[in-house]
Amino acid sequence: MKKIFTAAQMAQLDRITLEQEQMAGYDLVERAARAFVYEFNRHYKPRRNDVFIFAGRGNNGADALAIARLLLEDSYSVQVVLFNTEGKLSDECEYHRRRLLEVEAAHLQEVRDEFAPPVMRAESIIVDGLFGSGLNRPLEGGYAALVQYINESGLEVVSIDIPSGIPSEETCWDLRGQVAVRAHRTFTFEQPKLAFFVAENHEFIGLVHTLAIGLSESGKEQIDSDFYQVSDLDMARAIKPRNKFAHKDHFGHALLVAGGKGHMGAACLAAQGAMRSGVGLLTVHLPACGEAVMQTVIPEAMTEADMEQSVISGVPQPNKYAAVAVGPGIGTDETQHMMLEQLILSTQKPMVLDADALNIIAAHSELLDHLPAGSILTPHMRELERLTTFCNNDFERLHQARALSVNHNVYVVLKGAYTATCMPSGKVVFNCTGNPGMATAGSGDVLTGIICGLLAQGHPPSTSAVLGVYLHGLAGDIYAGRYSQASLTAGDIPRYLGEAYKQLIEE
Repeated sequence: MKKIFTAAQMAQLDRITLEQEQMAGYDLVERAARAFVYEFNRHYKPRRNDVFIFAGRGNNGADALAIARLLLEDSYSVQVVLFNTEGKLSDECEYHRRRLLEVEAAHLQEVRDEFAPPVMRAESIIVDGLFGSGLNRPLEGGYAALVQYINESGLEVVSIDIPSGIPSEETCWDLRGQVAVRAHRTFTFEQPKLAFFVAENHEFIGLVHTLAIGLSESGKEQIDSDFYQVSDLDMARAIKPRNKFAHKDHFGHALLVAGGKGHMGAACLAAQGAMRSGVGLLTVHLPACGEAVMQTVIPEAMTEADMEQSVISGVPQPNKYAAVAVGPGIGTDETQHMMLEQLILSTQKPMVLDADALNIIAAHSELLDHLPAGSILTPHMRELERLTTFCNNDFERLHQARALSVNHNVYVVLKGAYTATCMPSGKVVFNCTGNPGMATAGSGDVLTGIICGLLAQGHPPSTSAVLGVYLHGLAGDIYAGRYSQASLTAGDIPRYLGEAYKQLIEE
């Protein structure tokens, strides 16, 4: 897994790198600036584009000043506006200010009070180097007006490391009603920032380019992070090779409790996900009215009809199965509440709970205390808020999901663009596969089936959750790459799971 560091941890990693390499801070700035300019040159041309750089007085501003000097060396027309309203620059910023002024073609305007906006052409590019990830409060006053000016310019904007005004993870605020630079591209250093994984910030960040600047590898190992991004290699290693003499009993028997009158589609999609995940056997406990539907759509699955015609009222002997999933399409009436309560109390192995099972638990929160340790909950954002509390933004939702996971010893798969699997240890793993076409009815039901199938095959809950989310997203990506995001339906996801497995194994 790739670690994701907080702003404070990135500062610590910088210090470790400086100590190990016995270099000064301004030398590390120079290294970052050179990586930025190399990438900048891949996208923009000096003969066509002139560059206006807005720099702050801290280390983000130091990066901006070093970038200005290097762009001048590459024959760009560059104008720099340095905002030094407090009359004091960071050491690194002052150093690179002096170096910039040594260049004959340098054009530097240092703003102490009044700011006269420069005249920019339609082909001009703005480089935003005002504030980095250490920003601890919303922008206001002159800086807010400046950012508004940048956003209204209509020009291409490239941000250094993180768009100015985006809150760091330790000091989160709601950007609604606030201002931040709306970048077309963000050239970030060494690794994506945690702020990039939340929905509210997406419109400000643009395309993200992650630039290696040689920060200490031993330092990365030394710093313990709570946040990770899944890697292809980790997921490939998680897939168990199959013995030539294996038979279906070696790959587990899963139980899926799903469906209700008018909602058998959810049960069928979950069952397809489970079967395509590689499970050996699948039994679906469903209302009697859905038995013919299930046996027709998915003949590979066995059925266990409930005594009730339209709903599920009880599940006999859940512990004879390797894994149990419950929720898709079951409804939330009192009959289903009593069924779910009895199922939870009688099941000793980790369960997968989704959809209506989560809504029932939200209405009867005492059930959380009785979930088998290591169970996997798969809420979308609204289901999470029903389980916890209303949240203003994705940072708050992530905090609530982590607390739910830690406090109840369960895994919480918070579904979204970067689905976050929260562990009972407090660790969080962000997924890197999937696309907006998967925001479609039934997609989550397929995920429930995949995770249950992996759990039944003997994967631990942590692997079942993370690998299940990865494969689910990869199957959606393969379909979208071949056809389109717009045409993707939930039923396409299990159909492309085979190719997802094949692509991952061949990595």
